[in-house]
Amino acid sequence: MENLERILSAHPFFAKLGEQYRPLLVGCASNVRFAAGEYIFREGGLADHFYLIREGKVTLEVCTRQKHAIGVHTLGEGDVLGWSWLIPPYRWHFDALAVEPVRAFALDGKCLRAKCEDDHDLGYALMKQVAQITTHRLHATRLHMLDIYEAWSLLAEGRS
Repeated sequence: MENLERILSAHPFFAKLGEQYRPLLVGCASNVRFAAGEYIFREGGLADHFYLIREGKVTLEVCTRQKHAIGVHTLGEGDVLGWSWLIPPYRWHFDALAVEPVRAFALDGKCLRAKCEDDHDLGYALMKQVAQITTHRLHATRLHMLDIYEAWSLLAEGRS
């Protein structure tokens, strides 16, 4: 556990959390690996973990009505994957596809929610972290959508 705590502490997610919370979170953590081309989770599935990416790249995807996957965001080393473990009904809103081999820490959502119920200061600290990550991702997605809209507009003008 001491090695895992030391390694987890080096992840940027933990840099903003107080040291007093690290031992609590280590008890909910495990090492995981995903092969390139493997889905880490699928939209609508039970969101029972979140992931601290150590190596590799993950693309968040949404499916169109025609069942085509569209990448909306790519995550890599030092990023956090998944926030749905914290918000009922605990279901994923995207697909997460490993586009390279991925090494990560998986933190058990049910374990963390129980610890947050026992320690509301921990819950507040985690909620602030997740809110900051969500805000950043929404902003990045907005910029991505504006780029797509601009490209479509230029194509439409070229056809006129």
